[in-house]
Amino acid sequence: MKLKTKLSLGLGFLFAIIFTLAGVCSYYVARLGQESDNILKNNYKSIVYSRNMLSGLSDMRTSISSVIYSKSNTARMSDYYLKLFESGENVFETNLKDANNNITEINEKEYIEGLNHEYENFLKLCRQMQSVSGESSLYFSDFLPAYEKLKQSINNIYDVNMQAVVRKSELTKHDSANFHRYMAMIGAICLLLALGYFWYFPVYISSTLSYLSDKMRTLLKNSGITFDIKTSDEAHVILQGINLLENNLGIKSKDK
Repeated sequence: MKLKTKLSLGLGFLFAIIFTLAGVCSYYVARLGQESDNILKNNYKSIVYSRNMLSGLSDMRTSISSVIYSKSNTARMSDYYLKLFESGENVFETNLKDANNNITEINEKEYIEGLNHEYENFLKLCRQMQSVSGESSLYFSDFLPAYEKLKQSINNIYDVNMQAVVRKSELTKHDSANFHRYMAMIGAICLLLALGYFWYFPVYISSTLSYLSDKMRTLLKNSGITFDIKTSDEAHVILQGINLLENNLGIKSKDK
């Protein structure tokens, strides 16, 4: 195998090490980014939906509570609380629909189904409270328990997704720690291979040239050719030796 071929293979080997290291880094960085993105896409959205439902539920309760506690039954006040109820109802139902389409955890489906059922009952009670103005017995006996039960169902969904976020974050941290360990190992292996290359090729070339240089000195000496080559550059010794042989033996170089 020619020296040029060996050098080309050695440089190709170094480039292969560099590209391998870069490829492994890119893969693990992309994987960690995807895991983080899944947390944001799935669980974080459910948490936002839960908080919005609690906000809408609070507005609905405030509106219904005005039927019991408000002493002023002016048309202006009724319109205000009616709009507040409609706004809360719209916010709740919009986010409830989104939550139904974003079920990601094992127990979340059961909580969502229970939430849908409890919301239907709660909405029926709201309609009754709106039609039976000032019915405090219905408010305290049925409406408030239904409100608390519905609120607890939302909190259950919130808790499930928060626990999932914490769990997945811990898994991501664990994967990140593994990534650093793997990269340290791969980096160490690549470094050792590169050091081996840097050690082998200079030694190989140097030993080859040294061998040829010594052979050239021996050949000149055995041929009776007087020479005074003081340089330590093996390649220069070889070139000067060839020139001396050509001059003394009358050999014309083809390159001349």
